[in-house]
This record gives sequence, C-alpha cells and structure tokens, in this order.
Amino acid sequence: MDRMERFYKINYLLQDGKAIPFKKLLDELQVSPSTIKRDLEYMKSRFYAPIKWDRTARGYRFFEQKGPGPRYQLPGLWFNASEAHSLLTMQHLLENIEPGLLGQLKPLQDRLYAILGGKDYSVAEIQRRIRIIHIASRKAHLKHFDVVASAVLKRKRLHIKYFVRSRNEMTARDISPQRLVHYRDNWYLDAWCHLRKAVLTFSVDAIENVVQLNTVAKKLSDTELDEILASGYGIFSGKSTTMATLRFNAKRARSIVMESWHPRQQGRMENDGSYVLEFPYSDDRELIGDILKFGADVEVLNPPSLRNRVCEQLRQAAVIYQ
Repeated sequence: MDRMERFYKINYLLQDGKAIPFKKLLDELQVSPSTIKRDLEYMKSRFYAPIKWDRTARGYRFFEQKGPGPRYQLPGLWFNASEAHSLLTMQHLLENIEPGLLGQLKPLQDRLYAILGGKDYSVAEIQRRIRIIHIASRKAHLKHFDVVASAVLKRKRLHIKYFVRSRNEMTARDISPQRLVHYRDNWYLDAWCHLRKAVLTFSVDAIENVVQLNTVAKKLSDTELDEILASGYGIFSGKSTTMATLRFNAKRARSIVMESWHPRQQGRMENDGSYVLEFPYSDDRELIGDILKFGADVEVLNPPSLRNRVCEQLRQAAVIYQ
C-alpha cells in the first residue's frame, strides 16, 4: 500500500465519525507507528484534514470544520497513466501559459505543488521521472489573450486585425466570440465572423490587434457550434463534410486500431492484416499533414480529391530528394 492509498484508507476509517484507536490504524495499514503519525500530520498540514485525538474515546476522529478557511479534500488517485497525464498537463499549462494571463490561478498552482510536494514524491522527482513532451507547438506570444478571453465571457463583439498565414495577408473584421479552445498546445477562438457570415476558427497568436466593442456578440447555441465545428476532422471543421477512407498496412494497423481520430469514425480489419479507417472531414489542411506523417504505411482510398492532393504533396516532396 503506497502513501496515497493509506490516506484514503485513513479517510475511510474516520468518515463515520467514530473514534479510531491507534492500534486499529496499525492493524489496518500494516506500517510502523511513526509512519502513521507522519501520515496523519501530512493529511492535516497538506490537505487540511480535520483530524484530532479524542482523549475521552481514546482514538482519532474528524471534527467539524467551522468558519472561513481551506476545506479538507483528498486529491484524486492520479497515479495511473491517464490521471498522471491529466495532472501533469495541468501543471504544464499553469507553468507555460503566457505570464500574467492566468495569475488568478496562482493559488491553484500552489495547492498543486503542496499536493505533489511530499517526501515520497517531490515535485522535482516527478518532473525528472515523468515527462510530457509537446512536439511542434508554437511558442506564441499571446499578447491579446486577456482581451479575447474577457470578450468570450462578457459576450461582447471584437474588432480584430488578423494575419491569415496561408495567404500572407492582414484582414480586418468584426467577430462574435463563442468559445476558446486549447488544441495541440495552441489557443484558438471559435467565433461568428460578420465579414464572412460564417463560424470560423481563429488562431489567437495570429491576432495582431484587437478592440472589445460595446455591441453584444451574436449568440450561437452549443448544438449549432458542434454541428459546424465538431462534425469534421481536427480544428478546421465545417458543416459540409466528406468521408475520408484510409487504409493502414498491417505494421501500422496494430496501433491505429486503438486510436480515436473522430467520434464518428468507423474501422475494420482486412484479411491481409491492414486496417481501413473512415471518418468525416470538412477542411483537409490538418488531415493531409496527419496522413503524410505515416508515409508509405497509409493509402488514401477515398475521396479522389483527397487522394490526389496527398499524391501531389508526395510528388513534390520526392522532387526535392531526387
């Protein structure tokens, strides 16, 4: 039984309000008396556990917490793969977010360090032994993030100057922000564009200038947004979708069969060990990049337009190496 499991065991023993003799804690936890005393002190100092020794009943019990101040709550048992990833990702975001943007979360970060900072699992040891590596993320300067986030929450329109990287041009437009999305280490803004009369996704780091307007933002329901933005593949989605059909060879199929590319995907194993994957997409910019990274291990079967675009990209790449 590791330390966090002991905390939960102690919590379970004390939660019915009865005084628990020290001997019962020894019998249940199967550790030394000094270890139990350290665990109790840790729970009181780190998790604000309201534990006290009841002299009359000759045992430990929870007492009622009154007045202001931090409340007792044990952290989740995060020491499995998915929970460790979630906790460390949150820590990564708090440490690497643009300075000053989320300053109000400093107490949360301090609390996180307090939880992780025990003798058994120091923060330095966790960072050294468990790592989350973010590849191909943009180290962007989100100088307008606070204005954008404020407009999203206040439901106000924005006037922005936006740099369209694909066309290398600056545009000016009014938008009605709907929601902020953190995706693949980058921040995006889903908004109704009053210039294009459509829902578009804007990369926050490509906003060159922004002014919050007094005009109330056009409101779209979550259902409407999901119909447009969650229908296709990746961050650049749209209401009109086409089904992509990819075939991965047997070598790659063993890993692809466990991956989720889209909530509406369908897949099947072929007799030769290959794996055919189908899912909807609206905009092929992100999809083509993800296909190309598999090289000769994947083939686009449909639609012909996507197959031709991937083929052309491969042809151009081959010319470089000839």
